[in-house]
Amino acid sequence: MEERAAGLVEVLQGENAQLHEAMRSHAVVDQAIGVVLAVGQLTPERGWDVLREVSQRTNIKLRHVAELIIDWARTGKLCTDVRTELERQLAQYTQSPHSKA
Repeated sequence: MEERAAGLVEVLQGENAQLHEAMRSHAVVDQAIGVVLAVGQLTPERGWDVLREVSQRTNIKLRHVAELIIDWARTGKLCTDVRTELERQLAQYTQSPHSKA
């Protein structure tokens, strides 16, 4: 019985750690979406689309792209591949007739 309880505690601790990491990731992504919204004058949905597309097209995990964009807002520095794709996506969404819908 004690082994079973210990196993359950271990599983629950793992799940708890995963939930904490997910919450931290979510906050980072939300902050990056805010930066994209301010720069591109987009809706939150479009900001999410831009962030997701930059991640997919640069083959960089979404959380890492979000961290890079937050750092860019603070420092003005952004790696070339992410900057190029961000500019491409912002141009696409700001030129679209539905960009602010």
